[in-house]
Amino acid sequence: MDGINTEYLEKCIRTLELSYRSLQTAEENSIEYELYRNSLVKGFEMTMEQCGTLLKKKLAPYFSSKRELDKLRYKDLYRHALKHSLLESPEVERWLEYRDNRNATAHDYGQKLAEETLTLMDLFIKDAYRLKEMIDHG
Repeated sequence: MDGINTEYLEKCIRTLELSYRSLQTAEENSIEYELYRNSLVKGFEMTMEQCGTLLKKKLAPYFSSKRELDKLRYKDLYRHALKHSLLESPEVERWLEYRDNRNATAHDYGQKLAEETLTLMDLFIKDAYRLKEMIDHG
């Protein structure tokens, strides 16, 4: 079986990192700050979706059918990753928190929520790279 292509995920993470770094250097309340913050929130959402999609592909061999795998909700993917020792418990807990934040950002692009998302970025970016490595190498 061919490996899972993680190139787009890496591009999403790198774009997210650039948005995050740019936001940190922008003057608060400036148009640039708003631009980078919006980019960061959208990049976070895209990276989350890519991580879930690729994790699902990685978990496929552990299921007897695609139908069984397709029944899983997003958070279930991470619980199964823990069950099959693909991720560790603290990582899974963080991924569940990221998902809660992502669900909130999808419905409310307010400043407070965007600022909460910012507080997750350092760990999220590291966890996203770690998940990419796990998908690439087992």
